[in-house]
Amino acid sequence: MKVIVITLTAISISMLPSISPQIDQTKLTQLKEKTVLKSVKKKQRIGREEMSDKVIKTDKQWRKELTPFQYTVLRKKGTERPFTGKYNKHFEKGVYICAGCGNELFVSESKFDSHCGWPSFTAPADKDSVEESIDRSHFMVRTEITCSKCGGHLGHVFNDGPEPTGLRYCINSAALDFQKDQ
Repeated sequence: MKVIVITLTAISISMLPSISPQIDQTKLTQLKEKTVLKSVKKKQRIGREEMSDKVIKTDKQWRKELTPFQYTVLRKKGTERPFTGKYNKHFEKGVYICAGCGNELFVSESKFDSHCGWPSFTAPADKDSVEESIDRSHFMVRTEITCSKCGGHLGHVFNDGPEPTGLRYCINSAALDFQKDQ
C-alpha cells in the first residue's frame, strides 16, 4: 500500500474529493472545521497582539509620568498658547515622538512653518501613527488628532496645508518629544 502525506490548507482541503474520492465525507467535514477553527484562533491571537501595543495607564500613572502641562494637553485635550511651544520654530533633523508613550508621530522632513503658532506637519510619519476623530468643542467642528498608541491628544488637522498632501497637522509642542538624527 502506498501512503501519501498531504499538508492541508484551506485550498487543498477543498480539492481532496477530486484527488481522492474514497475519503470519508464526515472526516472531510471535520477536517475543514478544524482548519477554519485554527484560522479563527490565529486571527484572534493576532488581534490580541495588536491590542497589546496600546498603552493603557490609570489617571494616577499619567499624572506621575507627565508634567502638569503635558497631562493637560495629552489627557485633557488642552492646548498651548500660540507661539509659545518649544517646537514651533524647531527645524532640526529627526523624529517627533509622543511625549506620553514614545510612539513615532512625525518626521522633520514633513515639518513646515505655517505661521499659525504651533508646530505644523504635512503628514504623519506613518498613516497608522495617529488617529482622527470629529471634535465639536468650542463651537467649532474640527478633526482632532490623537496618538494611536496611547490615545493622547496631539492637536488638529486642517485642509489648508502645502502640497503634496494639502494638509496641516497643527500639533501642540507639549504633546511631543524630539529625537535628533545621529
